[in-house]
Amino acid sequence: MVSRVSHEDAPSADRIAGELRDRIRSGALPRHSKLPTQRVLVEEFKVNRATVRQALAILEREGYLSARGRGAPAVVTLPGQDGPRPAGVEVADRIAVAFQAEDVSIDAFSLTTETLSSALAAPLIAISAGELTPRSITVRILLPDPEGPLAYPRLVSDASDARPRARLAQLTRTFATSLRHQLTSLAEMRLVPKVNVEIRGVPLTPVQKLYILNGTEVLTAYYQVLPRTVEYEQEQLEIYDVLGLNSKVFRASADPEGRDEQDAAFVAESQEWFESLWSTLAQPLTLG
Repeated sequence: MVSRVSHEDAPSADRIAGELRDRIRSGALPRHSKLPTQRVLVEEFKVNRATVRQALAILEREGYLSARGRGAPAVVTLPGQDGPRPAGVEVADRIAVAFQAEDVSIDAFSLTTETLSSALAAPLIAISAGELTPRSITVRILLPDPEGPLAYPRLVSDASDARPRARLAQLTRTFATSLRHQLTSLAEMRLVPKVNVEIRGVPLTPVQKLYILNGTEVLTAYYQVLPRTVEYEQEQLEIYDVLGLNSKVFRASADPEGRDEQDAAFVAESQEWFESLWSTLAQPLTLG
């Protein structure tokens, strides 16, 4: 089968994964059939073997391919459902793809940076090992100002109790400080020529988390409020809170090879929304 991806410029692993995903969905590559060997895919897409491996890894994580044995072609499977996945999985996978670009940019709006910090772990290890060599990394993060009025977290029995917000401020400092240090250390160790990390606070309670990757892809997930018990200063507190890692992520892409005009418009509008907050209400967040 002739690939729809142009051979004039080397396609990314994400685009190759998309082409193979389409073939599986259309039945051109039926379930239980063997995928072409890596050598065949290298020749077809005119890329190196590392890019093919990255594309296959994406499809494995999505459930379209079985785990590959050493030297053996992958076998086509089908995911249990072709729907949104938990943030802890989807954000990590999409950020791994975003880091294949020479110039990486991430704009994020969330309650804390816990999900983002977790998702960055694998790319940062790959950079340290010399497997990824981005030219620049730019990260801008908007977080709710924990000193301001927030709808949550709050004590179930007393909305005026300040302890849940104090706990949030502590978590915000811990995750955000660690994330900034891990990223800026890449420049200090001369692994990435240019790294810029900015973290600002806004007087808003987020109802959803949002990630804009390389200006071409948006990941968004709703925060669902629920009661739960947490520990703070050796006390058990029953609070209204949100759990971000398990929230379902919805994705939109503005890549010409990707989806449709609705997705492209959503990506553009999301970027404008982020810029509007960043340039007006947002102020540098003190983490010290």
